[in-house]
Amino acid sequence: MTDTLPPQVASPAAGETAGSPKKLARSLGVVGGTLLTLSCVTPASSLFVIVPDLFADLGTFTLMAILIGTVICIAVAFCYSELGTLVPSAGGEYAMVGTLAGKFTGWLVFIQSLIVVMIVPSIIAMGTAEYLEPIIHLDPEWAGAAVMLAATVAGLLDLRANAWITGVFLVLEVIACAVVAFLGFGHSERGVSSMLHGTVANAAGGTSGVGFAAILTAMGTALFVTQGFSTAIYLSEELENPRKNVARTVLWTLGLSAAIIIVPVTAITMGAPDLSALTEGNISQLVIGWSNSGVGTFISLCIALAIINAGIVMVIQNSRVLFASGRDKAWPEPVNKAFGTLNRFSAPWISTLAVGIPGAVLCFVPQSTLINITGVAVAALYLLVAVGALFSRRGHHKDAPAWRQPLWPALPVLVIVTLAYTLVKLDTTALWWTLGITAAASLYWALYLRPRPESRWVITLPEDERV
Repeated sequence: MTDTLPPQVASPAAGETAGSPKKLARSLGVVGGTLLTLSCVTPASSLFVIVPDLFADLGTFTLMAILIGTVICIAVAFCYSELGTLVPSAGGEYAMVGTLAGKFTGWLVFIQSLIVVMIVPSIIAMGTAEYLEPIIHLDPEWAGAAVMLAATVAGLLDLRANAWITGVFLVLEVIACAVVAFLGFGHSERGVSSMLHGTVANAAGGTSGVGFAAILTAMGTALFVTQGFSTAIYLSEELENPRKNVARTVLWTLGLSAAIIIVPVTAITMGAPDLSALTEGNISQLVIGWSNSGVGTFISLCIALAIINAGIVMVIQNSRVLFASGRDKAWPEPVNKAFGTLNRFSAPWISTLAVGIPGAVLCFVPQSTLINITGVAVAALYLLVAVGALFSRRGHHKDAPAWRQPLWPALPVLVIVTLAYTLVKLDTTALWWTLGITAAASLYWALYLRPRPESRWVITLPEDERV
C-alpha cells in the first residue's frame, strides 16, 4: 500500500508548536502492567456480568463457547504481542496496523477500537447495582453512571498509584472467583460430560438442545469475556523495555484471565441445582444456595469492587488511545492539542474526561444493545489486527528487534478466516450499527484526513523506541 510508511518519531522537531503533546513517562514493569491490564479484563466482572448472558443462551454449552473464544484469543494474542513490540505506541491497534498495513487500514482499526473503548466500561459499570443490592437498592443506569464518573476522577491521578490500588481490588475479585469455584465443585450435580452436550432451560419449564450454530451466534460475547488482554499495548509507552515487556504482559494477562474465568464457569455448570438455575445465571443466588446469605453478600461486594476497579483501569487505558490520536493529528488542531494535554500527574486529563463522561451517558442505553455492538467491534478489531500481522515481516520491520509469533503466517490467516465467518453470524442490528459508524468514519477519512497526508493522521512512535 502506498501509504504504508516507517513510523515517525514523537520528539520535538522543526515545525512543531510549543503546545505539542508531551511524552508519557515509562514507569511500569511487567507486574504493574499485568495488574492494570488484568484489572481491565476484570475476570470477576466478566464472570458475573457477561457470562450470565451466555448461560441464558447456551446453558451447558457456555464453557464450550468460552474455550473456543479463548483458543481464538491465543492466536490473536500472538499477533498483538508481535505487533506491539514492533510498534510500541499508546495508540495500540491503530498505530500497529496503520504503520504496517497502511493509514486507511489503521483508521478502520481506530474506529473499531474507539467503539470498544467507549462502550465496554459502561457495560461493566451497569452491573454495579445488582451486586450492591444486599446493602442498598440502586437504579442500574444511575449507579453505572456514578461508577464511570468516579473512575474518571481516579484516572486523572498518578498511574503507579492506580496500579497498586487496582492490584488490591484485583486480589479481592480473584478471591471471589475462587470461592465460587470451590462452592460449585463442592455441590456438583452433573459431570464434565454434560458440557459436551448443549442443553438450556426453556420458558415452558422444560429443556431444549443447543447446537453449534448457537455458539457461533454467541461468539462475539464469548470473545468479549477475555477481551481486555489486548489493552496491554495501550500501556506500551509507559512500560519499561517495551520490546520485551509488551509481549509478556499480553500473554500473562490472557493466561491468568482465562484461568480465573474458565475454572468458576466449569464449577457453576457442574454445581447448579438444575438447568433452570443455570440458565437464569444468577450467580449470587447460586452462591447463597451453596452456602448462606453472608457468603453471598461478601461475594456480591467483591464483585461491586471489581466493577469499580475495572472502570478505573478502563478509563486509564482507553484515554491513552485518544491521547495518541491527538498526537497523531487525527482531528482538527484544537482537538489534537486538547487530547494531548497532560496534567501534573502525567495523565492525559482531557482525553480521560472524553472517555469517562460519554461513558456515563452510555449507561442509559440498553445493556444488551451495547454488548452486541461491542461483540461485532471486537471481532472486526481482531480480524484487522491479524491482517496487520501479515505485514509484520516485510521491509525494514523484517529484521527489527521484536517478539515473533510461532506458526506465522498460518495463525493470522486462521484468525482472519475464523472471524470473518463469525462476523456474519452475529446480531444483525449490531452489525448495521457498527457498519454505519464505520461508513461515517470512512467518509471523514476521505474528505478530511486523506487530502492532508503531511499534517493529519501522522502515526508516530516515542523517540526512545525508534526501530
